[in-house]
Formats: sequence, structure tokens, C-alpha cells
Amino acid sequence: MSVYIADSSRYGTMQYRRCGRSGIKLPLISLGLWQNFGGYDPIETSRSILHRAFDLGITHFDLANNYGPPYGSAEANFGKILNDDFLAYRDEMIISTKAGFDMWPGPYGNWGSRKYLVASLDQSLQRMELDYVDIFYHHRPDPETPLEETMSALDSIVRSGKALYVGISNYYSTELTQKASQILKELGTPCLIHQPRYNLMDRRIENGLLKTLENEGIGCIPFSVLNQGILSNKYLGQIPEGSRIAKAHTPMEKNNLTDHLMQKISYLNKIALERGQSLAQMALAWVLRNESVTTALCGVSQPKQIEDNVEALNHLEFDSDELAEIDQIVS
Repeated sequence: MSVYIADSSRYGTMQYRRCGRSGIKLPLISLGLWQNFGGYDPIETSRSILHRAFDLGITHFDLANNYGPPYGSAEANFGKILNDDFLAYRDEMIISTKAGFDMWPGPYGNWGSRKYLVASLDQSLQRMELDYVDIFYHHRPDPETPLEETMSALDSIVRSGKALYVGISNYYSTELTQKASQILKELGTPCLIHQPRYNLMDRRIENGLLKTLENEGIGCIPFSVLNQGILSNKYLGQIPEGSRIAKAHTPMEKNNLTDHLMQKISYLNKIALERGQSLAQMALAWVLRNESVTTALCGVSQPKQIEDNVEALNHLEFDSDELAEIDQIVS
């Protein structure tokens, strides 16, 4: 196997934004390893995706304990590729993982207790063969565990050296986000970043959460910016083999693609073509046009999709007529 040498021009074209009021900048496109890096996917495809992403200046790689499937396999595969190919570049990378959803049987493998978060991160580090991650997230709010316990666990994880920064994900309540941020500030470990779902068709964070993140100095990294592939050209015709909806082990279902939804996608695609972009590129640009968004988290199944995503950065501007037409279609 040939030795991977990163492209020497990798930082020449990628754009970076500061994450909240921290010292960290993130690439406008980050790579998420949720669906296509697990035990059912060829590791050589995963390797080629990671190579191409890094060569294009993508430095942030996002995982979680239960990414795969099966659970843990995305971290294990990433760790193997990292140790085979990227050890020389570790200090140029932002690697994140999370805990908060179901991971192992029994009462200690889910939600937001200190017991679960600390144990889960230890397991993640072992799978990836790392001493630390750059960002560790609480993956979702826990309605039963006191928020103080969860946030103090994140603080202690940073103080232990197992993570450099912490974040939260799926905290859609502005009040809960503010409270989490305040607790972390008082503990001396500010919240670096928030990872919510956000795209053309899911705008719930516009209820004040984006403004709250800006006020609190917290970065924003939306996931599902392409609505799990729906905001792309792949579903304009027949469902392609290998797509998320076609895979039996993914949460997406074919009956999600109603005639009404497909009509909306077709109209959006028309606007994208008039802009000289693919639908996916326009959807990415729409999210990133807002500078309160630090970076867009994208999942891909082949290197060419990364290249297409990065090309979206060439045209992030929208005129008022385009925005009004998009709003009318998705309303």
C-alpha cells in the first residue's frame, strides 16, 4: 500500500470561519461519518473519501460513539485509517465524537449521566487509538439527569485531557442552551459549538437559537444540511442503488419521498440550475450564507461528492428574489 502524502496546496482554496469567540477556525465544509463509514461499507472507499477531503482543506472530521452501523464501527474504521495514513497530520485535524444516544445495554449506556459520558469517551478513544479528541459533544438533552451533572462531566473531561473542547447537539430549546452555556462558563470550560439539524426544509433553529448561539459566543455546525440527501439531484428520478433510502440499515424510508415533496425538490432544482449550481450545492450555500453558521456538516459516500460540495463555496450569495422564491416553495 502506498504512503499517503497530503496535497501541499490543501489550504489554498478552502475557506475557514472562527468558531464562536474561540481560537478555533473550522473549514466551511466539515465531513460527517454518520452513515457511510461503518462495518457495512468498504474501508478502502472510506479511506479514499478521507484522503480527498483532507486534500481539499477539510480538517474537521465528526463522529459519535454509535455511528456505523454497527455501533462503534465508524470510530474503529476511522481510527485504523488515521493510524495508517494521517498520524503525521494529527495536529492539523479537528476530530470530534459524541455520546448521548443508545450505545450499550443496561442503565448506563444512554442519555447524559457522568457515568455514561466518561465511559463512552474512554471507549471511543480506545476504538480510534487516540489520547484525546478535539471536541466531545453531549449528543442530546437528557430530560431526567440534572443538566449540572451533564455539563460538569463535560468540564471534567476537558480537565482530564481527554478532550480539548466540548459542545452540545440537538439542544433546540434556547432556554436550555443558555443554561448549559452558563453552567459551562461558570465551571471555566466554555461551550465551543452546537450541532443542530438545519436545512432549507427544517428551520427550527431560526426560532431564536441561532441568535442565542451568536450572543453566547458559541459556534454552529448544522447537520443534515442536505436533508439526508433529499436536497440533492439523486432523488429527482429513480431511487439510486447505494443511496441512503435504498439501504436497509438506514433510518430513511422510501415513503418519505411523497409526490408533493418531489415536486418541491424539482422546483428547488430549477432555481439551483439558474444559479449555475446543483441542488446540493445550492442547499449548502443557503445554509452557509448566514455567517452565524460556522461550518456545514456533510456526509458523503464517494470522493466526487466532496468535490461537488466544496464547489458550493464559489457561490454563497443569494439575491432577495431567490430567497423569496425558495421560501415560497418550502413553506
